[in-house]
Amino acid sequence: MKNLILLTICLLITVNISAQIDVKVKKVPAKTLEKTIELRRDFHQFPELSNREFETGKKVANRLRELGIEVQTGIAKTGVKGILRGGKPGPVVALRADMDALPVTERVDIPFASKVRTTYLGKDVGVMHACGHDTHTASLLGAAEVLAGMRDEIAGTIVFIFQPAEEGAPPGETGGAQDMVKEGILKNPDVEAAFGLHVSSSLEVGKLEYRLGGFMAASDRLEIKVKGKQSHGSRPWTGVDPIVASAQIIMGLQTIVSRQSELTKEAVVISIGKIEAGVRNNIIPEEALMIGTIRTLDTAMQRIVHEKIRTTATKIAESMGATAEVTIDIGYPVTYNDIELTRAMVHTLYGTVGKENVRVVPARTGAEDFSFYAQKVPATFVFYGGRPSTTPKSEAPSHHTPDFYVDEGCLEVAIRTYCNLALNYLGMKR
Repeated sequence: MKNLILLTICLLITVNISAQIDVKVKKVPAKTLEKTIELRRDFHQFPELSNREFETGKKVANRLRELGIEVQTGIAKTGVKGILRGGKPGPVVALRADMDALPVTERVDIPFASKVRTTYLGKDVGVMHACGHDTHTASLLGAAEVLAGMRDEIAGTIVFIFQPAEEGAPPGETGGAQDMVKEGILKNPDVEAAFGLHVSSSLEVGKLEYRLGGFMAASDRLEIKVKGKQSHGSRPWTGVDPIVASAQIIMGLQTIVSRQSELTKEAVVISIGKIEAGVRNNIIPEEALMIGTIRTLDTAMQRIVHEKIRTTATKIAESMGATAEVTIDIGYPVTYNDIELTRAMVHTLYGTVGKENVRVVPARTGAEDFSFYAQKVPATFVFYGGRPSTTPKSEAPSHHTPDFYVDEGCLEVAIRTYCNLALNYLGMKR
């Protein structure tokens, strides 16, 4: 009898799992994929920087209107919202893509390479989709086309979020997901869950990666201004050298990571990316400026790290006769994958690309402003592969570089993943 009960339970579990991985979109229509590739190449060839996605936003809005989807524009400057109301009542789910490019000059030899140049922070720069946001925008439009063709079958509403400025608004401006949320992107209709995807140039096409809980780091901007006393370079003892003090502070900051942070709990990164000081070789300047980034994956550790940075910088400067002013601007919070929602959707990922092509990965110290949506509603963020199978992982170009490249085969996987996450969530909540 016990064996019979056990067998029955196993059969029920098997049936339940099979039902969970029964995805609706197993193949993207050829015409949809062709249009998606066309859009992606257009976005790639004509990229726009954060808060400047004017033409990209127009193209997105026009395509959504062609699909018969309700459109709202001008959200957080250039953001676009599409609303697809299904033929049956049900919950509301959101799918998000980001649209902005980076001040990077493209080196990739492709027919649709970007030749765009613009002015950024007073400098003439090239503009490139060096993080794959062109694939995000195009694939979500592809998903919108597939889902619009199924609207009568959909029990609920799907909100498409096309967001500006994920890479960060220019100095003196606000933007991105934080502004989208403030301006009501998750309201009218009220979104109950959100899903976001991001391409990875190091992950092979056809594969997906996710993590339960904290997935990507909080990102805070660090500025330390060290003030000393100017003197002749030949007589440093008559002044206070802020450059030497800054060097000592930089080394001191690394001990916060290596000796004062509980790294077995979560990772911590403190990096100084810019130093400004002095005007010529034989003058010790009065002031030095350091700008950097702080990455943390735990809010309690984040607070502790901020305190230790202030203490370390000010005390080292004081010990050398200088002063240090520390400014920490809170940036993106931790990108948190809701554990219950993500667990519920794992079988959708399995059904989309096969269980063998889905893996759980460690947390990343990169940051994503998808985190602002995840603070408001349960959310799940997933990476999809963009690396050609013929390219060794060690040779895959990194994101944010002139050689960044992804295979367009990733678009079909992204479209199916977007669609299946939305449809299975709506089906699960019925």
